[in-house]
Amino acid sequence: MNHGDDHGYRTGGSDPDDSYGGTGQTRTRLPGTGDDGYGTARRPVRTSRSLITVVGVVVLLIAAIAFANRGGDDGGDGDGGSAKGREAAPTAPTGVKPVKGKAEGTGIPTGYAKDAQGAQSAAANYSVALGSDGMFQAKSRGDIVRTVHDPAVAEELLTNLAKAYSTEFLGAVGLAQDGTAPDGLAFVSRTIPIGTKVTDQKDDTVTVEVWCTGLIGLAGPESTKPVTSSYFTLTQNLKWVDGDWKITSSSQKEGPTPVNGDNRASTAEEIASAVAGYGGFTHAR
Repeated sequence: MNHGDDHGYRTGGSDPDDSYGGTGQTRTRLPGTGDDGYGTARRPVRTSRSLITVVGVVVLLIAAIAFANRGGDDGGDGDGGSAKGREAAPTAPTGVKPVKGKAEGTGIPTGYAKDAQGAQSAAANYSVALGSDGMFQAKSRGDIVRTVHDPAVAEELLTNLAKAYSTEFLGAVGLAQDGTAPDGLAFVSRTIPIGTKVTDQKDDTVTVEVWCTGLIGLAGPESTKPVTSSYFTLTQNLKWVDGDWKITSSSQKEGPTPVNGDNRASTAEEIASAVAGYGGFTHAR
């Protein structure tokens, strides 16, 4: 699920709101330490064994990725070091209650405060919804898009998404025409926000960047498209509409991506069991 510049909706498009997708820097702050673990100058070398061939369609946020093949361990290495001048971020929730309720039918949290904190909570939760497997089936996709978007843009977006989620595309990611997975396999599409920041704010509009990691693929022993992970940053332009934050436009870019760790890749059976046993989260701060 690499969400790079080559998917065609970032900079250079006709929508001026998409200009935020190519700007800004996102970094993580680790609680309780001033060291980022990698060093400020470390950039891994990507070898041919770690390359991922990606087939994807992205219209607004996350559509899908079909992984054609994936190599072994990352051969990258770099100089160690410590990050200077970084302060620990609090881990306990602070501020006003982030959300009042949930939308009927979708369960997506709604009813955010009209401030920067509320906008960041909305952007994080909307990223989770728009990166879910519900986007691959027409009815649930319509419910999700209408819940999180400004009504002024929702219907046109759904028209475009209907073209993007074509029979050919669903087949490319291993799904049936109705968006369901083959028997014995579980389709995984999850977006997990890591952090958020406001990059622009006016009275009724705000721009929020959401740094995310994502999982996508088919889990099961016979899968030829195994579940893989990626890192990307979503930029959401939000507007205060009828007492809540709603998306008017979005864009995304690849990374920031950390150096791969030494974790052993799990078997197909382990991944399938985890998918069935662990539910997803909503995020709010």
